[in-house]
Amino acid sequence: MKHSKLIAGIAAICACVAAPPLSAATIPAGTSITVKTTSQISERDPKGRTFTGQVGQDVVVNGATVLKAGTAVTGKVTASRASSRPGRGSAPLSIALTSIKANGSNVAIKTDSVQPQGATTAHTAKMRSRGVTAGNILVNPGTMMQFVLSQAVTF
Repeated sequence: MKHSKLIAGIAAICACVAAPPLSAATIPAGTSITVKTTSQISERDPKGRTFTGQVGQDVVVNGATVLKAGTAVTGKVTASRASSRPGRGSAPLSIALTSIKANGSNVAIKTDSVQPQGATTAHTAKMRSRGVTAGNILVNPGTMMQFVLSQAVTF
């Protein structure tokens, strides 16, 4: 009897040690994350420049909220006019998320690059009067954008 209680106790301890922490969560690839930008992004920013934002709405997986709205995120410019070579046309402004603040630390993530929708174009008065459509594409703080995870992330 004592032997079986000892074995049961050891088994219970091993199960507790081997179990993942209760706060661990996995967000599968293909999950959409809505982000509200907190810094300005421009097509004139160089490739690799970072920007910041916040999760715009809770991310729910299998009925459980795994990321709360307001969670901090960081991203980078993946293509821009500032990074294109003269004479080769200008690259569109594209951005992707690179990390998310989860459980007190930054966790690396990978998302597909997106071209910001709803960005404003700044024109000079002289260009507008001539009908020229060139300008500087800006993503202002507060712009809502949709990103899709290209790899699952566990935190």
